[in-house]
Amino acid sequence: MSIRATELSIGALAKDAGVNVETIRYYQRRGLLDKPYKPQGGHRRYAPASVKRVWFIKRAQQLGFTLEEVKALLRLEDGQSCGETRALAEQKVALIESRLASLNRMHRLLENLIEACRKGKRPRSCPIIATLSAEP
Repeated sequence: MSIRATELSIGALAKDAGVNVETIRYYQRRGLLDKPYKPQGGHRRYAPASVKRVWFIKRAQQLGFTLEEVKALLRLEDGQSCGETRALAEQKVALIESRLASLNRMHRLLENLIEACRKGKRPRSCPIIATLSAEP
């Protein structure tokens, strides 16, 4: 996608950034995107660089960053704070690894329960329902 050289309406910004208008408004409410001045009787006009900012936000979200974390990354957007940016990314990787470990445990448990169901060792009680119903 190319970026227009002229200022954009909110609709044009949304289209160029590949999001809908409500996403632009939501980012503004969350403080991720500035709300430009609205002249009396006119429409807000967004700088072409706003498209890149929305792309930045969307890419960060695709990597698992929350909007609060994206806000922190945007404060480091000048690229001069590589150590801080790396630390945020390392924290995200640690969180992802923790979630993966948890998901792997859940996967193993469910696989074992499914296998117990297949074997039919408990004719009157489903092992999955029994496990879910047991006291913690």
